[in-house]
Amino acid sequence: MNKEILRLAIPNIISNLSIPLLSSVDTALMGHLGEVTHLGALAIGGVIFNFVYWGFGFLRMGTTGLTAQAFGLKNHDEVATILTRSLIIAIGSGLFIIMAQNAIAKISFALLNASPEVEMQAGSYFHIRIYAAPATLALFAFHGWFLGLQNARYPLVLTILVNVVNLVFNFFFVYSLGLKADGVAYGTVIAQWTGLAVAIWLYWRRYGRYSIRQPLVKILESSGMKRIFRINRDIFIRTLALIFTFSYFTAKSAESGDEILAANSILLQLISILAYGVDGFAFAAESLVGRFIGARNPKKLRETVRKSFVWGLTLGVGLAVIFLVFGEAILHMFTDKQTIILICMKAMVWIIIAPLTNSACFIWDGIYIGATAGVPMRNSMLFCTFLVFLPVHLLFKEQLGYHSLWLALTLFMIARGVTLSCYAKKYIRVTS
Repeated sequence: MNKEILRLAIPNIISNLSIPLLSSVDTALMGHLGEVTHLGALAIGGVIFNFVYWGFGFLRMGTTGLTAQAFGLKNHDEVATILTRSLIIAIGSGLFIIMAQNAIAKISFALLNASPEVEMQAGSYFHIRIYAAPATLALFAFHGWFLGLQNARYPLVLTILVNVVNLVFNFFFVYSLGLKADGVAYGTVIAQWTGLAVAIWLYWRRYGRYSIRQPLVKILESSGMKRIFRINRDIFIRTLALIFTFSYFTAKSAESGDEILAANSILLQLISILAYGVDGFAFAAESLVGRFIGARNPKKLRETVRKSFVWGLTLGVGLAVIFLVFGEAILHMFTDKQTIILICMKAMVWIIIAPLTNSACFIWDGIYIGATAGVPMRNSMLFCTFLVFLPVHLLFKEQLGYHSLWLALTLFMIARGVTLSCYAKKYIRVTS
């Protein structure tokens, strides 16, 4: 089982870490320009797209669990149908987002309350990057489908390709053409559409046998679509609550001034590196848990859960040591502004303990996704957001200042791990 977990996890870790590393490069590009507002614009633009795209994260998560269970049952027709249904939802949603961009921007900037200069630059970034929406959401579906088929290599290829293309064009637009945050947005659009084209080619190259043999009316039949929407609805609500937490965190940072916003955006990059790293084992758990539930194999299911935790927590401890020893050196990679670094160092203790407090809930997420158990994920997230995170921040903000945000986020992650552990006996099992 360890070999199976590592076979899936290692490509996922490499793939996942390349995502925050690219975001970190973007942050560093803006952090070394003349004005702090460039960094703030990227942070605000990122928050908006977290709402837009993370809210559709069910297109990857729901697709992985459903595909893995169909794969475990050796139901090839259902495997193919799941991808088609997910792509229909993804492309339709992407086109809707483009049409609704003005409304999304107006609401987002009203809520985030950034300075006028930051808002102007973030607006330019938003209205360019929005045209990647159909490609981005379709890639979510392809990533989830490949993982459901126990294929972690194709998501790795796609992620690295997209990030390399993105990185090349970001440097070109920023340093060669003199653009700012809008240059990063242009790079993202080009990279996402390139990635979708390659995903389609990879699908036809290896999985032609899964081509659709059913009429469209059968693909869109009510019971199949209802199942996808039922599972995805709960994951969607769960994800919105998670996005709300991080967006609230960023919005309150912005209210504290551009320097606090810039510092916290850098520290959140380190949290992202942790999350994406441990998620490599969570993604492996998704694939294997779904497969063994589909194959009705409770022994392998229990072994997968146990060993996924061992690997995920081990990586978390390693990252905690890295942040402890090299924290300040890492910060200098993001910005050369000493005032920002000093603010970051004052909050560095929260980043050091994060791998120890956050890893459990990340692994549980993967296990529940593989089991397509959306209800407990939704309930846990709503409880932790509105009865832990928000009350803790509001209770301690006067005494602790911006540290109250980090305290609230830390307790939020701990509560997620505890509540998901409590639900596990009921939901993580093989049913007859």
